[in-house]
Amino acid sequence: MFGNIYRGKRVLVTGDTGFKGSWLALWLLDQGADIVGYSKDIPTHPSHHHILALDYETVSGDICDLEKLQKVIKSFNPDIVFHLAAQSIVRKSYIRPVETFETNVIGTVNVLEACRDTESVRAIVNVTSDKCYENREWPWGYRENDRLGGHDPYSASKGCAELVTTCFQKSFFPLEEYQKSHQTLVASVRAGNVIGGGDWAEDRLVPDIMRAASQNKRVQIRNPHAVRPWQHVLEPLSGYLLLGQLLLEGNKEFSGAWNFGPIDYGHREVLSVIRELQEHWPDIDYNIKADEEDLHEANLLKLDCSKAYTRLKWKPVWDSSTTFAKTAQWYRAYYESGLVLSEEQLAEYITEAKQRQVSWSSDEG
Repeated sequence: MFGNIYRGKRVLVTGDTGFKGSWLALWLLDQGADIVGYSKDIPTHPSHHHILALDYETVSGDICDLEKLQKVIKSFNPDIVFHLAAQSIVRKSYIRPVETFETNVIGTVNVLEACRDTESVRAIVNVTSDKCYENREWPWGYRENDRLGGHDPYSASKGCAELVTTCFQKSFFPLEEYQKSHQTLVASVRAGNVIGGGDWAEDRLVPDIMRAASQNKRVQIRNPHAVRPWQHVLEPLSGYLLLGQLLLEGNKEFSGAWNFGPIDYGHREVLSVIRELQEHWPDIDYNIKADEEDLHEANLLKLDCSKAYTRLKWKPVWDSSTTFAKTAQWYRAYYESGLVLSEEQLAEYITEAKQRQVSWSSDEG
């Protein structure tokens, strides 16, 4: 897979102890990569990172500590860096806006600066969010060249992180100087409403649903008619890894921003998501309750992923119904039987990708 590019490669993953980071680490190890993780702490209890107990080094460090980050990156000499460390909860950004901007903006500056100072780094993939766009509640998807912005501190911080990435790419890693004055290609990736087993973040729909079901409680739903682009965590990760492959191979035309999201039928209302999850775990129950804090939350958010579909030849493997089934099955197995289905589901995903002849699933990539 991925042209076998990751076998033996040194890969640094910031935020590896988080939900997406832990799934990415699992997949990279499956590909034979040599990984070092860099994370501030274990963000949730339980923790997908903790229960997987993967065999690689994780350094405990704050992404805002430039000196320590530089030391770690220089000592490891990675070939590629996947930057996932972030404060990723919208409602928390209202409570801790300074921390949110420090982590998401200055943290990104620090990663890019540490990479600029490390000759081994050939590729950087900066993970931001679909919320980096100025949301105008329009019915079509946002494209990579649409205006950045953000009403809430989290969204604004991710828009800023995109501007920082572009700034560093143009100022320090210009494409016209690639393989002349530098050897690093930079890309940013945008995906939203990623779900799957092992997410226990506070104030996120699926983790809240699963926690409530495990305790025989009803989950409180604030915004039942909000539309989001739901996708399994392995979908954007396949896009990140494919993009990383192309950058490592020296294809400078793949530098820049990329959306990774589902096709249109993956855009679903919150209420329909809950009802479909119920089909696979009947213990799920809910109440609809208006948000007393009345914090701003987008009602409609879609991504246009035509660029990834056409230029990267990337496409989703699991449709929305499969995504909800796999997610509910993961949590039900964990809570009812103590089973962790992550490796099994990764294998199932890869098998189906090969059957569908998805571009990254063969050695030829």
